[in-house]
Amino acid sequence: MLLVTGVTGALGRLVLERLRGREDVVAGSRTPETVPDGVPARLVDFDRPETLPAAFAGVRTLLLISAGAAEDDVVVARHGAAIAAAERAGVEHVVYTSLSGDGDHLPYALAHRWTERRLRESGSLRWTVLRNGLYAEFLAAIAAPDADGVITAPLGEGGLAAVARADLAEVAVTVALAPAEHAGRTYELVGERAVGGADIAAATGAEYRPAALAGTRAAVAASDALDFQVPMVVGTYSAIAHGFLAGPGGPGDLAALLGRPPRPALDVIAGR
Repeated sequence: MLLVTGVTGALGRLVLERLRGREDVVAGSRTPETVPDGVPARLVDFDRPETLPAAFAGVRTLLLISAGAAEDDVVVARHGAAIAAAERAGVEHVVYTSLSGDGDHLPYALAHRWTERRLRESGSLRWTVLRNGLYAEFLAAIAAPDADGVITAPLGEGGLAAVARADLAEVAVTVALAPAEHAGRTYELVGERAVGGADIAAATGAEYRPAALAGTRAAVAASDALDFQVPMVVGTYSAIAHGFLAGPGGPGDLAALLGRPPRPALDVIAGR
């Protein structure tokens, strides 16, 4: 049996769509009542570890979709509870959706690297790590034109090797349905071409006039963002602007696992 966590999230929903109709798949959610009809669902709440023994009973493969953005100690506690419960339940293989290796400069990388280390140190679990690049949909959101059609995101002249979320969902399903073929592997799943502010402007008919990081930090802090989200957002802008997330500039693990070229990020951003 395959259990997929986080099925009400953006990535998890796409994964579940690709698995619907399979009798060997169960959806895990803090709100199982919201899982689409016809999909077996179990209560999975990493903040309530007592829910996990029943949720993981009979599960052979766990697709552990990262448990949401939060402070590092919260995310680490969630992932630690899930992995410990998987070990106790006799789960054989964990497929974990992590963060791309070039994302080590990002403020939210630590919890992902901790989780990868915890899996490697497990005495009973086989594992596969899917190091997902940042979504093209995310880039579209943080570099959206304002009401005057101007993109002010502080991306400088840098670019992001963004990935279509649907491509990452497809890879997650491929690996989770045949985990033995991918045991002990860490895949870097980033785009083949970096996309910057000027590219987005050209694709959307906008104008690109990047702001400074300080002004952006003030604007994010003045919004409804939570305190821990301010450095996350600004740190992401800075890593893109300074060339740390530009990717390898050619085919890599993503294309190999898809068996085709990835969907171009600009097509996703421009709605093509």
